[in-house]
Amino acid sequence: MENQNIVENRAIKRLFNDGFDVVEEMLEGFCKANKEYAELFEEDGRVVVSKKKSEESKVRIIIGGGSGHEPLFAGYVGENFADAAVIGNVNTSPSPDHCYNAVKAVDAGKGCLYLYGNYAGDVMNFDMGAEMAQDDGIRVETVRVTDDVSSSKNPSERRGVAGDLFVFKAAAAAAAKGLDLDEVKKAAEKANDNTRSMGVALSSCTLPATGKQIFHMEDGDMEVGMGIHGEPGVRRAKLESADKVVDEILGYILEDMQLESGEEVFVLVNGLGGLPVLDQYICFRRVAQVLEEKSIKIHQSLVGNYATSMDMVGMSITLVRLDDELKELIDYPCDTPYLKF
Repeated sequence: MENQNIVENRAIKRLFNDGFDVVEEMLEGFCKANKEYAELFEEDGRVVVSKKKSEESKVRIIIGGGSGHEPLFAGYVGENFADAAVIGNVNTSPSPDHCYNAVKAVDAGKGCLYLYGNYAGDVMNFDMGAEMAQDDGIRVETVRVTDDVSSSKNPSERRGVAGDLFVFKAAAAAAAKGLDLDEVKKAAEKANDNTRSMGVALSSCTLPATGKQIFHMEDGDMEVGMGIHGEPGVRRAKLESADKVVDEILGYILEDMQLESGEEVFVLVNGLGGLPVLDQYICFRRVAQVLEEKSIKIHQSLVGNYATSMDMVGMSITLVRLDDELKELIDYPCDTPYLKF
């Protein structure tokens, strides 16, 4: 029988079968397409395990969160990056059992580090997973990513968005270098403290289970600062030019970071799923112009879809303030399906 959601809503522009099977079918397809990198843990179909993880006894990196943000999180499982990714339902935290099973799947005797965005469900369930691991004598520490400047004036209360990528990368590099769990956690915390992001949405995304958009937005509108789950931003207005939008977003980021002339940054212009790459490069062009005007150096840059919100039209900008330590960690070689250094 044809999917009922599609029958009821012919306007949907997605390709899936049953809306309640999207996560399992996505993970099956992902692992088949990237069989040299990843496989599902035999005891838990929501835990993706790296086939390129070091056989050495070292700290294991476990990332995770809700699905719908691909290639986050499974796309970053691989060599010198995540050892496992825990995948929840769309926009929903993985369960405590899934979080705990990821530890069981990859622990190598040196402990594990959980890394995820700062959302209430993730905090609760990953913490419960860590307690379950502790009962088995496995030490698990946690770093919550808090890069979204639009979500709170208090840095510790901010949500994690595309800046996840750099916190994960720094921690994974520290683990690959053989540092102990406390040092790996410290590296992740330092990356998080120096990473800021903000986005803009031009449309909602569509939930597969309902076939409906998660919020309403008039054609021709934009919401500056909207989160990747549709959380409210700082303002909604008529769509403006790329340069004006970038200037506004960078204004918030730069005010929060207090970057000085001569400092160096890593830049990510991240597509939220539905914005053409052509547009993303136009946005990056303006980012580069503004930073050059302020004598802030771009060490490296990424442009593309790295942390999405399914079919949402929009983008985000991330800046990472670099020093020699962070530069070495973020530049450290890695090999995953969606990120290679």
